[in-house]
Amino acid sequence: MTDHLAPDAVVLETAMRRALELAARGPARGDNPQVGCVLLRPDGSTAAEGWHRGAGTPHAEIDALAQLGEGDATGLTAVVTLEPCDHTGRTGPCSTALIAAGVARVVYAVDDPGEQSSGGGARLLEAGVAVERGLLVDEATELVRRWLVPARRHRPFVTVKWASSLDGRAAAADGTSRWITGAAARQHVHEVRADHDAILVGTGTVLADDPSLTARGDGGELLADQPVPVVVGDRPVPAGARLRSHPRELVQLGGHDPEAALDALWRLGVRSVLVEGGPTVASAFVRDGLVDDYLVYLAPTLIGGALTALDDLGVATIDDQRRLRVADVTLLGTDLLVVARDDTRSTP
Repeated sequence: MTDHLAPDAVVLETAMRRALELAARGPARGDNPQVGCVLLRPDGSTAAEGWHRGAGTPHAEIDALAQLGEGDATGLTAVVTLEPCDHTGRTGPCSTALIAAGVARVVYAVDDPGEQSSGGGARLLEAGVAVERGLLVDEATELVRRWLVPARRHRPFVTVKWASSLDGRAAAADGTSRWITGAAARQHVHEVRADHDAILVGTGTVLADDPSLTARGDGGELLADQPVPVVVGDRPVPAGARLRSHPRELVQLGGHDPEAALDALWRLGVRSVLVEGGPTVASAFVRDGLVDDYLVYLAPTLIGGALTALDDLGVATIDDQRRLRVADVTLLGTDLLVVARDDTRSTP
């Protein structure tokens, strides 16, 4: 089979970057990862491409193979962003499909962490297919990070968001907070809401602010994708609260344990959660090391006072501070969006 393994390292990397571009076309939410596949001929040219378009549709490898005639895949190299699956769900195993098609070599980036779906690499090796793993693994991991964290940790991906002044204040002394940030930042928050399965607040926020927790467009219209509203805490949500009119059914979770709340949401099929507030709830997730992404909207204003964006985090001395890595900074009107991560806790 070695005669068929012609594409060199440069060609393979180029093909993997193309596979990542293809993968990004697929839906980012849900139980299924974004996956792209490029099939290469021995001379390094592209024979076919494919990507996964969502649950119930052909996987990327099958999508690519379907573009070839019978026998045309013999001796090809498959470059895939994720290890080919080895289980039968709504579709058959990609590992056996690649073997049956006569593919000679499979190069993939990220190992499949699924208890049922993993093992495709081993299956291919047993069948005599050459297998290489880890090509552009960092780029591929970043692409499917929102899927990998739940798949590996069996809990939803957690994003904690807050808006504050430059001096870290989330409200004025009288408790008012509308609006610290400008229109562009506030609209971005609605897009972030639509990009998560659920949005979570505590009962204190519900009683103080009566939020709607909907995702809305520039004109105030409801966006097509709406997060499930989740309220944690033991106090009841008032009968007349705006949350009662949310297009999705309200989920109420008693207690004050973030891990228990995530476990309950996981069992409900929630795979991503946006924690919006307030400081008590957000701080609880931070203290327990359950935050995967921090979204901090910083307004160029000063407020002063005691109403900070976060409460006590258990940092008794400067050596205990929670150091984060800034992953991205974006200017939104006159405000800054800082995306940060704790790499010691949030690496998939």
